Amino acid sequence: MTQSNTVTVQILDKEYCIACPADERSNLQNAARYLDGKMREIRSGGKVIGADRVAVMAALNITHELLHKQQNLDQQVSTSRNHVRDLLGRVDDALHDDADGRGV
Repeated sequence: MTQSNTVTVQILDKEYCIACPADERSNLQNAARYLDGKMREIRSGGKVIGADRVAVMAALNITHELLHKQQNLDQQVSTSRNHVRDLLGRVDDALHDDADGRGV
């Protein structure tokens, strides 16, 4: 069983202590750095004021990125499946043709 540790991350100059399994510490720190960067980017744009609003905009942007990447991945998987089906069909045809040629 994984033990929980407290990890301190800094987002927009504020520290947050978060309970996190030891084996997820690095992922949490990377996520916090990514979020901090997105929030700083939005804040520096000057169009959004207030930490809460900046956080919501960052969350929306990150969610949009995630959904877009998931959609692209789903399309790639679908394309790969179609290619595999096509190849299997060709193999089946070749085996069938070879069997017919031998009179098996």
